Amino acid sequence: MNIREKIKKLPDVSGIYLFYKNKELMYVGKATSLKKRVASYFTGKRNSRPIETMISEIDDVGHVETDSVIEAIILEANYIKKYQPKYNVEGKDDKSWNYLILTKDDFPHLEVVREHNLKKEDKKGYKYLFGPFPSIKTKEMLKILHSLFYVSRCGPGQKNPCFDYQLGHCLGVCTGEVGRVEYRERVIKPLVYFLSGKKKTLLNNLERQMKRFSREERYEDARQVRDQVKSLSRIRDIALLDKSFLSDSFDEDTEKKALRVEGYDISNFGIDAKVGSMVVFDGKNMAKSEYKKFKIKKVIGQSDVDCLREVVERRFQHPEWQYPDVILVDGGKPQVNTVKRLINQLRIGIPVIGIAKGKDRKKDEFIYGKQDKNFLTWINENQKNLITIRDEAHRFAVFYQRQTLRKDKLKQK
Repeated sequence: MNIREKIKKLPDVSGIYLFYKNKELMYVGKATSLKKRVASYFTGKRNSRPIETMISEIDDVGHVETDSVIEAIILEANYIKKYQPKYNVEGKDDKSWNYLILTKDDFPHLEVVREHNLKKEDKKGYKYLFGPFPSIKTKEMLKILHSLFYVSRCGPGQKNPCFDYQLGHCLGVCTGEVGRVEYRERVIKPLVYFLSGKKKTLLNNLERQMKRFSREERYEDARQVRDQVKSLSRIRDIALLDKSFLSDSFDEDTEKKALRVEGYDISNFGIDAKVGSMVVFDGKNMAKSEYKKFKIKKVIGQSDVDCLREVVERRFQHPEWQYPDVILVDGGKPQVNTVKRLINQLRIGIPVIGIAKGKDRKKDEFIYGKQDKNFLTWINENQKNLITIRDEAHRFAVFYQRQTLRKDKLKQK
């Protein structure tokens, strides 16, 4: 089978492609679509003489599929390190390649280092080195890895929990909830497996860890590991690649990671017509299929605060529902403080925001207490979205209340 016939049979998935000459690996590249990317080398005008020379030499094409873009990047790095392909090594630009290192701290941090700074960093001491990673946006890669593996960006002994902790992306280095040994077992070891291309082994280990936590009745830890397994099975890649010499640009639109928000409101009409709503914003749109309705069961009399507590408490009795990154409530300090106390009791670690309407119901005052500066920036940048989510929670609660009243009237007839 010749090269063009092989290209036609390439899958339209992410992975790495391999160019050979006399069975020697000459170049390895990454792609979101193996079929489209490899075909682009053999159709139309080539944009540089080195590429023209390389294509004229190769006599065979291979590929390896991956589940995600970031796994393609990691696999490419491992191939470059192992085989030193001619057109990868000789084609380096003046900026040099990027590497990832894990520091030798008690709670190791994940950092990016340029190749020309490796010797300098080695003198300081790092425990693990991964790479090289050509043509990627390393800051975006770090964001994904921090989110997937709960890698600490904070330190022990802080006065306040870090922003990552509030989002559920830190196991509690800053709060003293995780020790050095457990941190290495639950964070560093899984990360090393992943960056070494051992995802299957990693997933098997996490499954065993989740079952062990359940047996030990460490249900919150089991939930975190379960969510981690789900995230690793459907990694949301960000635009990771730069355009440079012999680089592979990901042409498809990629998703920017956005925070998942759950919005809550109470609609209270008389003693017997109390309901609550939960709406979901998935980072891009209102996810209406995930909305939930609650008929208040325990609260006697009229108390929006107590009703809200019941709704949120019942919501978190369903760990099978995907947890949010942020909780938004329609209300002021009493509502926010009530939900915060409940969240703290449940040891979930999700930040809570309230939007108070004011006496004339025309003012939108944001209530969130003392927060990490990064979270404050996020709130300021997303105020319009948050108001929209609050209004949708209100609309859905009123809709459900009217629906409930109509049903009650029909029963009375």
